[in-house]
Amino acid sequence: MPTIEDVAREAGVSASTVSYALSGKRSIRQDTRQRVLDAVERLGYLPNASARMLAAKRAQIMAVTAPLHPDTDQSAHMVFALEVTKAARAHGYDTLLLVDDDASEGMRRSAATALADGIVVLDVAAHDERADLARALNHPAVFIGIPDRTDGIVCVDLDFAAAAREAVDALVAAGRRRIGLISHPRTAVLRESNFPLRFRDAFAAHTRELGLSPAVAYPDLHAADRALEDLLAVLPDLDGLVLNTTEEVAQSALDGLAARGMTVPGDVAVVAAGVAFPTSRLSITLDTIPLDAAASCGKAVEILAGIVEDGLEAPGVTLIPPTYLSHGSVVPAAPRPA
Repeated sequence: MPTIEDVAREAGVSASTVSYALSGKRSIRQDTRQRVLDAVERLGYLPNASARMLAAKRAQIMAVTAPLHPDTDQSAHMVFALEVTKAARAHGYDTLLLVDDDASEGMRRSAATALADGIVVLDVAAHDERADLARALNHPAVFIGIPDRTDGIVCVDLDFAAAAREAVDALVAAGRRRIGLISHPRTAVLRESNFPLRFRDAFAAHTRELGLSPAVAYPDLHAADRALEDLLAVLPDLDGLVLNTTEEVAQSALDGLAARGMTVPGDVAVVAAGVAFPTSRLSITLDTIPLDAAASCGKAVEILAGIVEDGLEAPGVTLIPPTYLSHGSVVPAAPRPA
């Protein structure tokens, strides 16, 4: 493999000039820099990664703390881990995935050993001990998710409260007045996974503001039938449904409506909101307000890279506005018989 000395000979400069031209650490004349870059391309030179890291005093690694739980939506979990990895790679970083049950310990170890330059925190809980740890550690960290207390930490996420309100407004605009929500499994809610709580609370508050009675049900881990029964017990004439849940449960809900002779969108208009899966994979393509993993992960990594490389002062909370995508599953309600 070509060395830095080979590049220097090819470009007619010193090895130190090659180093400065590639690192940008010193000002180099543009024509000299271009000769170096042309030599690098001709020879296929790859700078030594270890040397770059030592010079920059960085590991060029971002740790990702992403604990797994029995109720974890594994497909969404991996989508977020992958999008963080892709965004980090675009900024010149590799990623180190920390999936230890004791998420704080992995985070603490990464910071103490300088194993990574910064940490991306996934699967955030409302009362997340990693938020307290991030406040205590002198180590850059960005949360994808929003705990109850955000002072002293950096967070990025979809505006789930706005997404819930937008889903309800779409159904109400179509004349739907008996609207239910199928949330995530109760186990996820009980361990205070942050976004189902934020979505549920905003849904309940907004339906009340509109003079409606909020009805929320929690599915089993893989099926929505019990949740549908709970909703229909409260709203026997259910005509609007919001799904803020997993792909498997969403499909189960559509199957459950069909089994009860209820059509979508005729009898029940349905919106999947704050979901990480494309609804085109369901038996009925639903109107959706997507949880765009690429947008939130890309923004989080951008902020973290700015803190690590330039010492930028990071914003406290960055909320990504929701986008409503219509696919025909919300239509005006048919007139009811007198």
